[in-house]
Amino acid sequence: MTSDLLPAAVGTVTREPAGDAFAAALGGRPAAHWLQHSDGQRSELPVHRWHGPPEPATREVVARCGGPTLDVGCGPGRLTLALARAGHAAVGVDVSPYAVNLTRSRGVVALRRDVFAPLPAEGRWAHVLLMDGNIGIGGDPAALLARCRELIRPDGSVLVELEAPGPGLWCGQARLVSRRADGELSRGSAFRWARLDTRAVHGVAVSVGLGVRAVFGAGRRWFGELVAR
Repeated sequence: MTSDLLPAAVGTVTREPAGDAFAAALGGRPAAHWLQHSDGQRSELPVHRWHGPPEPATREVVARCGGPTLDVGCGPGRLTLALARAGHAAVGVDVSPYAVNLTRSRGVVALRRDVFAPLPAEGRWAHVLLMDGNIGIGGDPAALLARCRELIRPDGSVLVELEAPGPGLWCGQARLVSRRADGELSRGSAFRWARLDTRAVHGVAVSVGLGVRAVFGAGRRWFGELVAR
């Protein structure tokens, strides 16, 4: 990434979506954390993985990147770090100030910004990442992917982590639930969220002018590589 693509300063959030809904999980306090979905499904949050080094499953994702990359919902920044170590110019984006600070503490660039707010170098990113369930941001995968399409250059791609084949597309509400070491539960406020699997991604992608170049697995996780049509 050339210097004119790198953000010069931290931006501010112009709207507050789920925002710091994940703050309790990012805080690193000993606890179990999961998302409780309004359809009854429960999704465990791999907090230790988020705070750890880049894991083997990220290698396949990083290997598909070949230019400036925006890591949306970067959390503590392990993927942003993996991209930088691979020689790519990378910027993490997250609405949580705590997540942004954690990412910067790894020695990489991060902005506190909502993906739907103005971002640097719009239309010039080679890749946009939506990992760790971040396809759920905003509760509308079509709107999120349409926004990502605006961010990438014509030959760019959106790399997205997906659900395993089966559940399709679900949009609803979720809340963070945490269980402390003493067994006490705490529940956060509800926010809009979504899930998208390896089959339903095709129709959603086409609806916003993207095509699915590849669906691939890494370990027990699934990913899609989407490109402009």
